[in-house]
Amino acid sequence: MAGAQGQVEQQVAHFRDEFKKLRDEVGKMIVGHQDIVDGVLACLFASGHALLEGVPGLGKTLLIRTLAQALSLDFSRIQFTPDLMPADIIGTNIITEDAQTGRRGFQFQRGPLFAQMVLADEINRATPKTQSALLEAMQEHTVTSGGVKYTLKEPFFVMATQNPIEQEGTYPLPEAQLDRFFFKLVVGYSDREELKTILDRTTTGFKPDVKPVMSGEQIIAGQELVQRVIVAPHVQDYAIRLVLATHPNGPFAPPAVSKYVRWGSSPRGAQAVTLAAKIYAMLDGRYNVSFDDIKKAALPALRHRLLLNFEGEAEGLSTDFVLNEVLGALPTAAEKAA
Repeated sequence: MAGAQGQVEQQVAHFRDEFKKLRDEVGKMIVGHQDIVDGVLACLFASGHALLEGVPGLGKTLLIRTLAQALSLDFSRIQFTPDLMPADIIGTNIITEDAQTGRRGFQFQRGPLFAQMVLADEINRATPKTQSALLEAMQEHTVTSGGVKYTLKEPFFVMATQNPIEQEGTYPLPEAQLDRFFFKLVVGYSDREELKTILDRTTTGFKPDVKPVMSGEQIIAGQELVQRVIVAPHVQDYAIRLVLATHPNGPFAPPAVSKYVRWGSSPRGAQAVTLAAKIYAMLDGRYNVSFDDIKKAALPALRHRLLLNFEGEAEGLSTDFVLNEVLGALPTAAEKAA
């Protein structure tokens, strides 16, 4: 038993070291935004996908490009525009002719979605039909064209970006597609020191050398390790009650939820909170999840899974405000639940 425990501790320590190496390598290009980098890496190790929201020029595109270099994975960037069609993403069947027999037939030409790391840049600029072309790939890791199903190479990771300010000519993501994203991360502005470092790096000929520090096989091994992290029943129950507390007029909903929320989180929210909490536990050197791990995962995992009602929107509230109300009102299992 002691040997098994030692092996677990060794695996957790190895995971922390690999995570730190990857974070440091990304840090050669990305200045600050440590919570965003950690959130994107958490999505990757949880086999999920990330949605980044922020104004242009904050380094969202650079982040995933750098991450692909540090992982030596196939990278593809798709610029979403109103005229982009599903076939431009998935691929299409083209007519080919055999040079020897002269016979013609259809051959599937793969689109940019057939990569291990896909950047869906400004995803809300494409039409809903094109946005939906990502759904099967994100959920099943497969693509279907002409009745034939193609399996995507693992690990498969989508990071989408959207601009929260310029909404003219955009198509907001429907709730069903938002729910496919593991985390929604809000990218803020850099502070004074970070901006100085950015200028020093980008206006002086500085050329950082980003090297591969982890393979796809190591990422998959990390994803499997995350699944095995222990969640005690009382901690799991807290995650369950946290999600149920986002349902208006439910047994655990605080007044703010019943007043301002139209729809609460789906079961995917509970899955995301639990998996992210497992990663945060390992980064803290533990093989078991704590209440604080659950709380840390709550905002990025649930903020895009809540839909405010008219009153909430009219008062200019955010889902973060509602979730903070939930976290403040919901007792942990160590206390007497209402």
